[in-house]
Amino acid sequence: MGTFQEIRKDGTVKKSGTGKIIGGCIAGAAALGLLASSFTIVPAGHTGVILTLGKVSNTSYSEGFHLKVPFIQNVENMSNKIQVYETPASAVSKDLQTVSSSIAVNYRLVSDKAADMYQNVGTDYQTVLITPVVQECMKSVTAKYTAEQLITERTAVGDEIKAALDTKLNGYGIYIEKFNIVNFDFSAEFNTAIEAKQVAEQNLLKTKTEQEQAITISEAQAKQKIIAAEANADAILAEAEAQAEANRLLEASLSDKVIAYEQITKWNGEMPKVVSGDSNGMLINIDPEDLGGSTAPYTPPVQPSTQDSTGE
Repeated sequence: MGTFQEIRKDGTVKKSGTGKIIGGCIAGAAALGLLASSFTIVPAGHTGVILTLGKVSNTSYSEGFHLKVPFIQNVENMSNKIQVYETPASAVSKDLQTVSSSIAVNYRLVSDKAADMYQNVGTDYQTVLITPVVQECMKSVTAKYTAEQLITERTAVGDEIKAALDTKLNGYGIYIEKFNIVNFDFSAEFNTAIEAKQVAEQNLLKTKTEQEQAITISEAQAKQKIIAAEANADAILAEAEAQAEANRLLEASLSDKVIAYEQITKWNGEMPKVVSGDSNGMLINIDPEDLGGSTAPYTPPVQPSTQDSTGE
């Protein structure tokens, strides 16, 4: 395809408009490239590590818009957000039981240490740094506890592992926000032994509980008997005291006339017979008037005959 050229009257060739357009496009592209490389935007929750011709600068960018030297400076963004790291771990307990576990670590990189982390470890610091430290701490702490203690003191074990991780990682600017032991797995033989022990402990606890209940019931029954006996004794005492008080009041209210009256009202009409001391059995009559009683005529009793049955 040919290029159209305009020839002036003086014989010179006039440049076409197509060349100007191409030149303008190239200049515009260069200007845009220069503009794009003269600034950077650091995302939220990140720190911008400044590289000047590949060298890590002492300063870094916080999140937001920043200017930089075009084609001379680059920016690597390092996340400061909390990241979740899960991994399996294997260790040996104090009593030589193989322990397989699954753990979860929540960690973050502080912004002040982002440049040092990039320079000394790189961006993949989770694989290079965190993983081996976690495995080391798991092994060292697990070896301090028996397999049974790892189960019963799980919270204490987790706290000790987290403390060990902080000691080793804080210097790199990595802080552990949370550490969890998801599970502990042991051999089948150990699990069977643990189950048997738990069953025995449950049976022992059940027996102890039943014994304590029986003792409680016996004590309650004995206490009820004591209370009943004390109540009965109190009732008897109260009755005796009431009777004694009644007797006292009755005795205080009695007079000689009342006593005589009671004797008369209870008399059956027969005079008492008093036998004299001799063998003839002589009776002595008592006058009713001496008793202050009735004045009805009194018939003296028949004297027994002194003659024997032959009439002598």
